[in-house]
Amino acid sequence: MTIVTVIGFWMAEFYLRTLWAYRPDGLSLLSHKLPYWDFTNLWAGSRMAMEGHVAVLFDVDAYRAALRAMFSPDLPNQEWSYPPSILLLGVPLATLPILPAYLIWTVGTVLCLRRAIRPLKLGIAVELAIVLSPAVIWNSVFGQNGALTTALLIGGLAVAPRRPLLAGILFGLLTIKPHLGILVPFCLAASGNWRAMFAAVATTVVIAVATGLFFGFDVWRLFLTETRPLMTAIMEAPYPQPYHYNAVTVFFTARVSGFGLAAAYGVQAIATIASIAATVWLWWPGRRVPHRERVALTAVLAILATPYGYTYDMIGVAVAVAMLFTMASRPPRLLLALCWLYPLFAHILNNAGFFVGVLVPLSLGAWMLISIWTRGRKAELSGEPSLA
Repeated sequence: MTIVTVIGFWMAEFYLRTLWAYRPDGLSLLSHKLPYWDFTNLWAGSRMAMEGHVAVLFDVDAYRAALRAMFSPDLPNQEWSYPPSILLLGVPLATLPILPAYLIWTVGTVLCLRRAIRPLKLGIAVELAIVLSPAVIWNSVFGQNGALTTALLIGGLAVAPRRPLLAGILFGLLTIKPHLGILVPFCLAASGNWRAMFAAVATTVVIAVATGLFFGFDVWRLFLTETRPLMTAIMEAPYPQPYHYNAVTVFFTARVSGFGLAAAYGVQAIATIASIAATVWLWWPGRRVPHRERVALTAVLAILATPYGYTYDMIGVAVAVAMLFTMASRPPRLLLALCWLYPLFAHILNNAGFFVGVLVPLSLGAWMLISIWTRGRKAELSGEPSLA
């Protein structure tokens, strides 16, 4: 574990140092963009909305021109890709200069992650390992929201049995990145947690209405007619695209392997249905599964269930790996070490033609599922009481 940690910190230091080293044109040596990378979209888009130009977000050419006017004429193409509800989070940050806003966003979302995993009772050392994991570091390099979305998903799943209303609120907030919450309704339905389901729906409605009141209800129409088709086209673009090197889903892996669109969607549909079936089995009342294992495995399955996911969305996988490191029954340490470090070197492997992509969450999820099922069967045969 010490060797893995040293390697992880060395790679993180290299990437962060290179990220914040500037070219003569003011862009990053690492990303060839601003060092805030994807956070630039949230901050700049929120500032446009705050200044009354929210429609610019949904006009690709106008949005890119506005970004270049704000930052640099050499800025590469970027697109607004979020549901408009994320503006409720972005506007307060956009009142600040971008560097302080980025630091508040990055540190704040990591603190949210730390708070979300505490109900799992993994211990301080494991919690610190998670918040300093390669997946979290890579999320920070991208300026992405993976720490926040993982906090909402795992936090909601962790407290769902005891505090269903809070869980529902967290799930409602997760609609800022809805494709990561595909499994949530099946968790709640399988466990009969209708209070959490109601709270999630109510929170989603309140957020949608609040977004409309602040920014105009037309933003939802524009999101459906402009942003959603744009993001679908980006997802369906033929390999190779630069962003493919950090993709980790079944759909992307199928595309890289030469599958056509229809075949890739078919393979993804099989993976999604299998993930839903595993989730329903996992959350069914009376199942002999420790709750923290149920939560961690669901976070891994969430990556398998969505067609759209990248290395910065793998923080839930880091939670599962960290938890497994502490268990007597676990995969080989070498496998866990590779899963742990994967977000930092995925793009290197993929760029070299070794696109392992979804194999990390797939192998980890399969091992956890088989292990839980095997232990449950043994417990049933020995007459041990249920954990539920």
